[in-house]
Amino acid sequence: MRLSLLSAHPINSYNDYHYIQVCFMKILRTPDSRFENLADYPFAPNYTVIKTHDNSDLRIHHLDEGPADGPIVLCMHGQPVWSYLYRKMIPYLTAAGMRVIAPDLPGYGKSDKPAAREDYSYERQVEWMGKWLEQNDFTDITFFGQDWGGLIGLRLVVNHGHRFARVVVANTGLPYNPDVADSVVKEIENFRAKAPTPTLLQMQKAISKMEGNQANMFAYWQKFCWESEDLPIGFMMSMTMEQPSNVVRAVKFLLHSAGMASPFPTEIAKAYEAPFPDPSFKMGPRAMPSHVPTLPTSPSLEQQRLAWEFFEQFDKPFLCTFADNDPVTAGIEKQFFARVPGTKGLPHDTIKKGGHFVQENAPEQVSRAIINLIHST
Repeated sequence: MRLSLLSAHPINSYNDYHYIQVCFMKILRTPDSRFENLADYPFAPNYTVIKTHDNSDLRIHHLDEGPADGPIVLCMHGQPVWSYLYRKMIPYLTAAGMRVIAPDLPGYGKSDKPAAREDYSYERQVEWMGKWLEQNDFTDITFFGQDWGGLIGLRLVVNHGHRFARVVVANTGLPYNPDVADSVVKEIENFRAKAPTPTLLQMQKAISKMEGNQANMFAYWQKFCWESEDLPIGFMMSMTMEQPSNVVRAVKFLLHSAGMASPFPTEIAKAYEAPFPDPSFKMGPRAMPSHVPTLPTSPSLEQQRLAWEFFEQFDKPFLCTFADNDPVTAGIEKQFFARVPGTKGLPHDTIKKGGHFVQENAPEQVSRAIINLIHST
């Protein structure tokens, strides 16, 4: 409870007191000990406290590396990862004189974690990160975003355009789908409401077939995350990023299917599981896929329409660095080429064998594209 609010709202009964108590979000904070001795993550933490819609204090973490007077590169991660994802890119960027700012979205990494799935939405993440951006007063920013980092970060560019000088995106989009057929909408909504929870293997199979059938296949990821109480984040990131041999993969999946954790988790598995001491901390990663506005029923539909109106007039440099082997976002960059004037005449590098998480698989390629853009513009 905050005394300032109590004085503004006198308590006349127990019911009044109870109401004031429950109006605040429950917010969890991962103990610092969870982040000790992580491989290749020597960076000092920085914290900003913002006020949420209900006047709760929400602490947001970010990295701040490189020369204080260097060009700012704002690197935003997606779901279900955190700023650990940028540990391989930071040395390349700082060696080139860049100042790297890499925040953890609320619900992820070292940032605070609202405890209910209902606390999370696209619009709240945009609002929270916008307050964080304004409070830190970063300007002349080169933005880089991938996955949800792109969805949220591009909306920050819309809402705080005077702060951004350039945009670089990888394996992300600005989804706006007002014309999906009613039959498809009903099929997807029925699947998400009534179908059994997909297994990890069923979900992965669906994701691998996303190209050309994105909303239907993506619904498997949405449902799997929403309904998995203990989302196996460390395990999934290890399988995705480290690409073990078929034998090792089979053994690990067998253990996972039997409800057993690997007795020897890799450094990547440990790092991506570190923010979550128990399943109650995982509400952000569980909730966010369901808020990707893939359907015309999305509550963010109007905001996305306005965002596209903004980018159709955006003539600052806008570079795409999409991987050649990511089934989740294959071909999405064509929307930017067709609609954003700032894409014209730039060397849109295809990231070779970058996978979905290009920051892990091809950090030098992506960093070089950002550095070259800043030097050339």
